[in-house]
Amino acid sequence: MLRSLKDLEHYGVTANDGDVGRVVNFLLDDEHWTIRYLVVETGAFFKSRRVLVSPISFGHADWMTRRFRVALTMDKIRNSPSVDLDKPVCRQNEHDQALYYDYPFYWGYIGLWGRGPSPGLLAAGAKMEARAPHSDKPNDVHLRSANEVRRYQVHGSDGDVGHVDDFIIDDETWEIRYLVVQSSHIWFGNKVLVAARWANRISWEGKCIYFDLTRDAIKACPVWDASAPINREYELQLYDYYGRPAYWNAIPEPSPKAVLPPH
Repeated sequence: MLRSLKDLEHYGVTANDGDVGRVVNFLLDDEHWTIRYLVVETGAFFKSRRVLVSPISFGHADWMTRRFRVALTMDKIRNSPSVDLDKPVCRQNEHDQALYYDYPFYWGYIGLWGRGPSPGLLAAGAKMEARAPHSDKPNDVHLRSANEVRRYQVHGSDGDVGHVDDFIIDDETWEIRYLVVQSSHIWFGNKVLVAARWANRISWEGKCIYFDLTRDAIKACPVWDASAPINREYELQLYDYYGRPAYWNAIPEPSPKAVLPPH
């Protein structure tokens, strides 16, 4: 199901042995437009600490009670490796997290989550998986704060459109399907959807995301009702309008193999 990332903020996080904290942010993968970690605030107000929890650890989500249940203990989460979340998270940080939680590595393969399309499948096959090679570029930075990117400006082929207001994610794969774009002064505050993978350039220094679509094309896209769930009928209208191939019709990738670093 497709869900607003904003709606998932402040969800509670429950470990095997009790409530551990709440979600305050997310880290997105800027190569694959996928949410890789929840940023969870643990502890009391004066002794709070922010830690990373991957969807790989999820048992299930209680959408009605707004709570994520993870297959970890409270101490395991609270004592996880420190990460400076005021800076982009590098591959070395992820390597440390994976070793601590005994996660299989998702990178080093051509699949969205290692050899599979979802974190649940990656977790299920963890004991049978050999770890992917350690990145030969430990300072590679591919994770960004969703709260930061949410304020980025969006540019069409002929000028400024507005800014990113939210993200629409697939709650099984955690892939970001759409950016919710809030128009600035041009369309009196309308919100429209544009597929994240249609972005052709991102300027992290300039805090801008670029699309090869005109402002008028984006403006005239099918009306989106933010109060209703996004269904396949609406998605079909959206892809037909833009004349782009739908992601659910993509040709399945061949069985992925580990991508070994060059010798």
